[in-house]
Amino acid sequence: MLNFAAYFYLFDNHLILPLMAYADITLPQAQQMVDEWIHTRGVRYFNELTNMAILAEEVGEVARLIARMYGEQSFKENEQKKDLADELADVLWVLLCLANQTGVDMQAAFLRNMEKKNLRDAQRHQQNKKLR
Repeated sequence: MLNFAAYFYLFDNHLILPLMAYADITLPQAQQMVDEWIHTRGVRYFNELTNMAILAEEVGEVARLIARMYGEQSFKENEQKKDLADELADVLWVLLCLANQTGVDMQAAFLRNMEKKNLRDAQRHQQNKKLR
């Protein structure tokens, strides 16, 4: 088992993971990092229903930001512009929490999903006249 906790250091009372530790991270490693953080810093996982609500909240934050950055909505004067990458990472974090606590191997699930898409949708989008 990899020990990602060894990569952490304290900066301004925040635990930081140096960028070099992120290079070429796999989904199993990401799941393990989340699990180690939960058990060493976060006390325990929120229950699945709470995490599902948090996931919906985080996806809503991404939607709000994309609507303002790429859509027709504008930022309010007092609205702080957020970082899209950080908001997407928040979604991934909660998704990995849910995967961990429900026993889902995200790498295996992703590969099965890609296989399904390649078999089912191999020509579907190329033949869609709406996409031309």
